[in-house]
Amino acid sequence: MMLSHKARKVAVLGVAAALLMTGCGRDAGSPAGSAASAAPIASGQATGTITVWAQADEGAALPQLAKDFEAANPGVKVNVTAVPWDAAHNKYQTAIAGGTTPDVAQMGTTWMSDFSDAFEPVPAEVDTTGIFPGALKATEVAGTHVGVPWYVDTRVVYYRSDLAAQAGYDSFPTTWDGFKSLAKDLQTKAGAKYGVALPTGIADDFQSMLPFPWSNGAQLVNADSTKWTLDTPEMVGALKYFNSFFQEGIANKTPATGAGAAEAAFVNGSVPMLIAGPSEIGQLDKAGGPGFADKYKVGMIPKEKSATSFVGGSDLVVFKKTQNRDTAWKFIQYLSQPEVQLKFHKLTGDLPAKQAAWTDTSLSGDAKLTVFGNQLKDTNSPPAITTWTQVSAAADTQLEQIVKAGKDPAAALTELQSTADSAGTGH
Repeated sequence: MMLSHKARKVAVLGVAAALLMTGCGRDAGSPAGSAASAAPIASGQATGTITVWAQADEGAALPQLAKDFEAANPGVKVNVTAVPWDAAHNKYQTAIAGGTTPDVAQMGTTWMSDFSDAFEPVPAEVDTTGIFPGALKATEVAGTHVGVPWYVDTRVVYYRSDLAAQAGYDSFPTTWDGFKSLAKDLQTKAGAKYGVALPTGIADDFQSMLPFPWSNGAQLVNADSTKWTLDTPEMVGALKYFNSFFQEGIANKTPATGAGAAEAAFVNGSVPMLIAGPSEIGQLDKAGGPGFADKYKVGMIPKEKSATSFVGGSDLVVFKKTQNRDTAWKFIQYLSQPEVQLKFHKLTGDLPAKQAAWTDTSLSGDAKLTVFGNQLKDTNSPPAITTWTQVSAAADTQLEQIVKAGKDPAAALTELQSTADSAGTGH
């Protein structure tokens, strides 16, 4: 639902991944195992040369941070290669197969299991305390942390606060019942054509609607990631609630999907609620023009049993083939410092993974970003197993049949469970 480059990143993270390696799930039900032993990092200044691959805007901004690292470590050289997101997965796959990997790389969160056998475990000297728990959990494959969260992303609800006020709301509802009531009242009392924009079953839409099942207590796999759990009462209940928006005409079954369509509908008030990440702020402010920022606010995912959203972003990894391991990890240590993450935020808009950075007024003083910071404390992510790509695609099809063809959610999830059982979890 986000149409900026960051939105496309999220979409790319869900595309077909080569089934090169298997890993265990990181769904919230999965316990954190003990990390594999990692050699310590040598003390002292960093030395030598490292190569770093990073995607898109991050790759473009990273050289500015690398200069500071080089200045603090005379003689070090950091060579940064910017890689387009749509080419990155294949580039990493080819590099691993050919033994030509960089020292350090940026990995989308849902790629961690695809390539985890090529990553070094995180050494104890790399401080991961204070990182948002959901983001840190997303770096864990088979009980071992194989990357460090670099920046984080999550979804919240954007709503036209001016229209909500017309409908009688002076704050955003916190519950499922309240959320649905607001969506209805935006139609009946504030003139909206539809109360909210929701995923309808196109590519990666099942992944986009996962905050509803998670907030109802559903998990995608069992505790040890040996079995899919897609047809549980919690999942069925969430899909029925979600589908009721379409059944009752509160959400559009066939929304326009072109670039800028969601923003245009939000700005003109025809669809004054949507669920998106932080980059949507810039998109809406641009679409709405001067003064529009005062007409909308953001709220956390509405709560049923919890208020759990999707966590995304990117991680930093070191490849086992690195020729300069210590400097590679020291560069990640540097990028993990709260003050460096703040500088990176100002360069790119990416949200810091270290919670300590959020005390800075550039974040704590921004009412919208503060909501993102609170939401990041309650997040989840899909299981880190290679068959997720296959299961997610099948789930998109079932979701589309539920929304557009009236298929019973329980029946759809029974079929999805069968497909997932056939795919397995890699165990």
